[in-house]
Amino acid sequence: MLRDYFTLTKPSIMLLLLITTVPAMVLAAEGWPGTRLVLATLLGGALAAGGAGAVNMWIDRDIDGLMKRTQNRPIPSGRIPAHHAAIFGFVLGLSSGPWLYFTANGLAALLALGAFAFYVAAYSLYLKRKTVHNTVLGGVAGAMPPLIGWAAVTDSITVEGLLLFFIVFYWQPPHFWALALALEEDYREAGIPMMPVVLGEHVTKMQTVAYAVLTLCVTLMFGAAASLGALYFAVALVGGLGFTWFAVRMYRGAGLAGTRGMFRYSTLYLAVLFAAMVLDRALLG
Repeated sequence: MLRDYFTLTKPSIMLLLLITTVPAMVLAAEGWPGTRLVLATLLGGALAAGGAGAVNMWIDRDIDGLMKRTQNRPIPSGRIPAHHAAIFGFVLGLSSGPWLYFTANGLAALLALGAFAFYVAAYSLYLKRKTVHNTVLGGVAGAMPPLIGWAAVTDSITVEGLLLFFIVFYWQPPHFWALALALEEDYREAGIPMMPVVLGEHVTKMQTVAYAVLTLCVTLMFGAAASLGALYFAVALVGGLGFTWFAVRMYRGAGLAGTRGMFRYSTLYLAVLFAAMVLDRALLG
């Protein structure tokens, strides 16, 4: 039962939270911001993200039962009652606000609650089911962790914090579309207007290349805005060109050729990029 409740929180999102929040806090503080604040911010972000994941599974219980990938999730499989999942999700998500307000600051709390509300109301209830732009627009919530981390330290939204947000925002569509292409039939069966279903494989792959290039550009802009050094720029340039190369390879390939490599590389790329931010700052510091 505990494993099923943990599954409701979508643990893979927690990895994104850890990868992007802590480096953002270190950069914002120009050093270690303090263990207490880091742990408190991570917990607050985990409450918001985990709660959003659980409520999303409650909302999606009808379509999850139609997709092979999600049929065994706790709600469609009957292991957890739907209303229990809803209560669990809302308690987690809404508690992120008071927690961050008292352990970090009001801005971080507001951003976390905003991300929770956006993922639940805008994405889960409308965007996912109604528009082909669901992946791009829904990425607003997924890109919030570094901005929340930045705000937890500075109590402000700066150019650097916004650029961190846009790095993750532009990175998400190529990362997810590589998976969506492999799951096209599942999404078609469930009536979800993902880009491969509505606009087809060719357009999806073209968009993947475009967003990979945008990601590369924003990472370089961030390096300039944050006054980072050669280490970061080397990783951002080489890693971003690699991201673009995987996207182009997927575009030029037939069918699912290159999708698995793109998905795997994109995860590693984001982790190495954010680690390079911290290492570069440590060397400069």
